Amino acid sequence: MKRILTLLAAVLLPLSLLAQTPSQEEYIRRYNNLVSRVGSAGVGVETLLDKWAADYPDDISQCIARFSFWFTKSQTTKVIQLPQDRYLGREPLLPMTDSLGRKNNFFEDIEYDDESFGQALEALDRAASLAPEKLDVRFLRVDALTAYEKGSPDMALSALKALVDEHYRQHPAWTHETVENINDEVFKALIQDYCFTFFRLGTDSAAEAFKSLSEHMLTYSKDDPLFLDNIGSYWLVSKKDYKKALKYYNQVLKKHPDDVTAIRNCILLARNKKDVKLEKKYLAMMAQYGETETDRASAAARLEAMNRK
Repeated sequence: MKRILTLLAAVLLPLSLLAQTPSQEEYIRRYNNLVSRVGSAGVGVETLLDKWAADYPDDISQCIARFSFWFTKSQTTKVIQLPQDRYLGREPLLPMTDSLGRKNNFFEDIEYDDESFGQALEALDRAASLAPEKLDVRFLRVDALTAYEKGSPDMALSALKALVDEHYRQHPAWTHETVENINDEVFKALIQDYCFTFFRLGTDSAAEAFKSLSEHMLTYSKDDPLFLDNIGSYWLVSKKDYKKALKYYNQVLKKHPDDVTAIRNCILLARNKKDVKLEKKYLAMMAQYGETETDRASAAARLEAMNRK
């Protein structure tokens, strides 16, 4: 969730100078100056955006600025009270307990006005139609949907699956504001970031989205350890089904015995099962393949201690 909030906050920052004519640059300058004083949805911003759109209806920067206006305008922030340690992956603003020792935590929450949010998406859809190769614009739409849907990212999942299909079936020449050369490996890493976002949300619906997106990637990238590890983690953490989790981790380790994610999760799994023999097996692998000297030494020391018992 932190990643989504960070990316969405980025649209409130000054737009990069993408303009090709002085007049467009002047609109960007005026917009950045106004937003710095009144905020993305402050007084005068919509009027400026309307003038900008009238002069340059095909300016992508104008479309993104309009998204920022409507997305900000759609939000209402409030504080909610919940008896849990985390809410959508976030820690409480104010952790408290009542007189009986029960948790009574306060979290920040954001509600969205549907009409204003719809206007924000329309602005992004316009930007995407003008430059369908801009992957950052497409991901910005996913970020907005993830924030809007909170713990039930159904529309965000659908949008990501469509992007995955487009990437592998049509092989577009993606561009990105901050990432160069969007090849298959980079694309997989970007999708994995969303898998992790869904996982961090901590709801049943988000866990299913995490699994579904990982499985969808495996239809194009069979036996990819990244997404097999994800499914193992789904069974381990969300379902507590150790047998199924171990099946996926071992599938990874059969071809990639140095996959530290699978090894580490197998150690955790073995401890949860209180299976000493199984833990020793994966501790030995960690002692050999651990990412750092500390990881390897720690695994070796614990293995030695267990063998002395």
